[in-house]
Amino acid sequence: MRYFLELCIKSVEAALIHIDAEIIVIDNLSKDDSCEMVRKKFPKVKLIENTKNYGFTKGNNIAVAEAKGEYICILNPDTVVAEDTFETLLKFSEEKNNIGIVGCRLLDGQGRFLPESKRYLPTPMVAIKKMLGLTDSYYVKELNEVEVGEIPVLVGAFMFLKKSLYNKVGGFDEDYFMYGEDVDLSYKVSSSGYQNWYNGLTTILHYKGESTLKDKVYAKRFYGAMQLFYKKHFKKNVLFNIMVWFGVRFATLVQKDSPALKSSPKQFVFISEEKNNDLERTLNKPLEIKMEFDGYQDGIEYIFDNNYLNFKSIIEIMSNTPKNCTATYKILPKNSNFIIGSNSSTKRGEVIIFEKN
Repeated sequence: MRYFLELCIKSVEAALIHIDAEIIVIDNLSKDDSCEMVRKKFPKVKLIENTKNYGFTKGNNIAVAEAKGEYICILNPDTVVAEDTFETLLKFSEEKNNIGIVGCRLLDGQGRFLPESKRYLPTPMVAIKKMLGLTDSYYVKELNEVEVGEIPVLVGAFMFLKKSLYNKVGGFDEDYFMYGEDVDLSYKVSSSGYQNWYNGLTTILHYKGESTLKDKVYAKRFYGAMQLFYKKHFKKNVLFNIMVWFGVRFATLVQKDSPALKSSPKQFVFISEEKNNDLERTLNKPLEIKMEFDGYQDGIEYIFDNNYLNFKSIIEIMSNTPKNCTATYKILPKNSNFIIGSNSSTKRGEVIIFEKN
């Protein structure tokens, strides 16, 4: 996660050039050198190092309590924002009355739209249908991914809202261990008379997309979170509890992992204005250099040089990937010695660190 965090912070810094803002990183006792990296490479970032793993909900609540801005953005460390993301959403939020949580368009590492960007409230029947792979009533289909509109539920990987509203509704409910906390916060905000919005006019990358119901551990956590949600906000539903019992046991039979491009690329294309000897030596394959992206080809891995292309341009190229194209992507962050990317919406992805001379 350390390298994904570095890429994330670099993208956030680029998006805050014209905004008076602060970046807060909350660390829940990570096992890698993430904290050391933040202190060394990003001395202006406020780093909070917890002495134990408090989980996603409490960790974010701790960070928000330290935030000084009018608006906050809950952001996963495996995301990449565009340079205009925050400016777009700030302007949008200032123009709306009773603004609640605002979300945006999320893509995975292959440039594919992540449908959890916009969701309905998961009633017991909706949750059961999702378990069976029927997602038409779980994801908002009426709203196009590049449109703007009110929706019930946003995804916790990216939530933009006023700090005062976050505090008013009590922030994330720390009773949730994993999953469901974003549903709960979205519901508390809308129940308080505010409107949640999806804004598809700005796009970010989320390398590790929503997990699928591919094992019993996930199934138990997901439906456990849903049971907690219904217990807190709705009447007891005996039928749903029975369905959960069966669902957890049969989840692995009815669900399949989302497709990943597992084959090695036949060729690497480096979108840059200059050669990178360290990269070419590390890949140990011919590296074609192009100053412009001139189309999508199957079996090609495109490596974007962030020293040359900004994040918005990279995200835009990825977002236009043809449906059945097998091209893959990686990013070389500015002033870095690694490339990073993901060929699946359910797996964190791959980091390739350059070999030293």
